[in-house]
Amino acid sequence: MGILLSIDLGTEGARVGAFTEDGRALGTAHRPYQTRFPRPGWAEQDPRDWWAAITAATRQLLSSDECRRAGEVVAIAAATTASTVAVLDAAGEPLRPAILWMDCRSGAESERTAQLAPDHPILEWSGGSDAAEWLVPKAMWLRAHDPDNYDRAARIVEAVDYVTFRLTGQWVGSQMNAVCKYNYDPIAGRLPVELYAALGVQDLADKLPDRIVEVGGVAGTLSASAATELGITARPVIAVGGIDAHVSLLACGGELNGLVSVVAGTSSAITAEIDVPTSTNEIWGPYPRALRQNKWLVEGGQVTSGSVLKWTGESVMGVPRGELSTLIDEAALVDPAAHGLRALDYFMGNRTPYREARLRGAVVGLSLGTTRAELYRAMVEAVACGTRSVIDSFERSGVSCERLVFSGGIERNPLWQQVTVDVLGRPAELVVGENLTLRACAVIAATAAGVAGSLHDGAQLFAPKVRLIEPDPDRIALYQGTFEDYQRLTAILQPFMHDSADRLAGVPVAAPTGVPS
Repeated sequence: MGILLSIDLGTEGARVGAFTEDGRALGTAHRPYQTRFPRPGWAEQDPRDWWAAITAATRQLLSSDECRRAGEVVAIAAATTASTVAVLDAAGEPLRPAILWMDCRSGAESERTAQLAPDHPILEWSGGSDAAEWLVPKAMWLRAHDPDNYDRAARIVEAVDYVTFRLTGQWVGSQMNAVCKYNYDPIAGRLPVELYAALGVQDLADKLPDRIVEVGGVAGTLSASAATELGITARPVIAVGGIDAHVSLLACGGELNGLVSVVAGTSSAITAEIDVPTSTNEIWGPYPRALRQNKWLVEGGQVTSGSVLKWTGESVMGVPRGELSTLIDEAALVDPAAHGLRALDYFMGNRTPYREARLRGAVVGLSLGTTRAELYRAMVEAVACGTRSVIDSFERSGVSCERLVFSGGIERNPLWQQVTVDVLGRPAELVVGENLTLRACAVIAATAAGVAGSLHDGAQLFAPKVRLIEPDPDRIALYQGTFEDYQRLTAILQPFMHDSADRLAGVPVAAPTGVPS
């Protein structure tokens, strides 16, 4: 028996996990890194911090007694946040900070992709446009606003492809990221160079990875230099991973048809696979062969969810992270029918269903008597309403949502769990004591190493423990009203949010009719 090593490059840090070939978890290790917010709507990280965190966490994990007894590492797979874009020279060194997935500076560029949709059918697979967070709009922004670094860049790649390069020394792209984030056509096996040219980034294809390989395929073997940095003596197979939230479908266990994975952490990413493609501009996709080769993948999500709750507790209220459980307990005692607050969770824009980079957060109904527990609960309710918006858009688009499986940071917040199922009005499963991305990467590593015959077989082998959360029947009707208020408030505040975002971006805004200038 050997070790399957999993790497989860998240928003706040890198987590590394080790599994036996029969799916038993051996342990995890974590190292944090910083995110910088230089302007409203911007978020950046240093790719060198990612690799330093990965190497430190891996060395710590593999030095444990459990891992030493388990044997050599036989395969490694990594998953990362999607749409986190690194700009690198020919040696793979960063020319500028990476633009993080939540960064929404590319709103105008996203709108440009929508304008070209009628002439480029490939955009039908992304619902008619590329989101502001995605690689292509970010490359367009770099070309327009940071042309020196754009021109100098030998590579403009997704974070997962950077990690694969650091592991192997080869530029191998994940087919999942390529299909979902830069319009790769997996059926024809080609990049949409005509679309790139029409968008003004005609040389982008030359800056992307040299090869595109499906999830669970083999990128290569661990390079000698990477092995030294990681403290690994063997030369294990390096599997092609993908997007952290999307690969989570492989770690939910059970039948994948009708399954919706909700990875609710800093953001919320919601994914499902379908047999027959559906076309809608509310959700993202359907993406052919993004995960399994005979399926179509659809996605939706919230740009900010757990990050909104963290901001509310830590930044606004000054509650230390270690004491947030007290605030959560206080908020759980608040009567949801009595606090009078309504909030919106669009702190960095909206991904689904509005595709609106200029939407922002809001709270209405505040008074001098508002307590911190009431405010925190209102923010939890807003995040839950955002999740329902996505699930509703899935069902309107014909996606079966028979089984909802939640994972991520929501596991540590019982109020968030309960309010979410109350707002949804349906039960959901919660993955217990697991990082689902790490377990999914073990499935991918097992497939690449030949331990599992396919991704589907590996998914059955590596099923996690879950528990069922039931909605409170006395609150379903109440929260239906809250959700309707959430939708109305979005419609009312949307014009103001557009103007506010434009002003911050330096775009002239006309005064509304009837309002003194």
